Amino acid sequence: MNIVTPNARRASATHSTDRPTREEAETAVRTLLRWAGDDPTREGLAGTPDRVVRSYEEFFAGYDLDPVAMLERTFEETDGYDEIVLLRDIRLESHCEHHMVPIIGRAHVAYLPHRRVVGISKLARVVEAYAKRLQIQEKLTAQIANTIQDVLQPRGVAVVIEAAHQCMTTRGIHKPGVTMVTSRMLGAFRDDPTTRREFLAMIGTRGTSVLGD
Repeated sequence: MNIVTPNARRASATHSTDRPTREEAETAVRTLLRWAGDDPTREGLAGTPDRVVRSYEEFFAGYDLDPVAMLERTFEETDGYDEIVLLRDIRLESHCEHHMVPIIGRAHVAYLPHRRVVGISKLARVVEAYAKRLQIQEKLTAQIANTIQDVLQPRGVAVVIEAAHQCMTTRGIHKPGVTMVTSRMLGAFRDDPTTRREFLAMIGTRGTSVLGD
């Protein structure tokens, strides 16, 4: 049975099928180069529109990925395993939807199985699918946790993201070294303080007051 979460439906709805052509995208880059004060026809910039468009295909590949489908193949031969499954320190690269500059950090994703488990690489792929879109960190954290909860229906899900935002480190307030921490706790991780503390200890979080007591 295919399970389509509200988050997945909203993501699909925002990814319009009438996207501009590649040529239109390259023209837009040339316009920005001119607006910045440079000449897009000079030797050093002649290939830049093509390179920018190709890099955008990588940066925003998540719009063409289905996080729900990634989690649909599960395994029930677990010999009764029902403790925390944690994937720690997943490299995260996203882009701020307000300034279109990088968000770089790491994600920790855990769940408490209920009769079935999923391949661990699929957890990282779900992170990637949502990260490779224009994002705010709060929404990204919730999307990852909600999708895992909706599809796997475990006893609980926990997601913590720690990331630096270049919209505040390289522009604006210019505060390098600042890390933003967000969390989403569902099921047992929200309701059972012991389970939550165990998860936080496993990821080595020091500032647990940020994530709840």
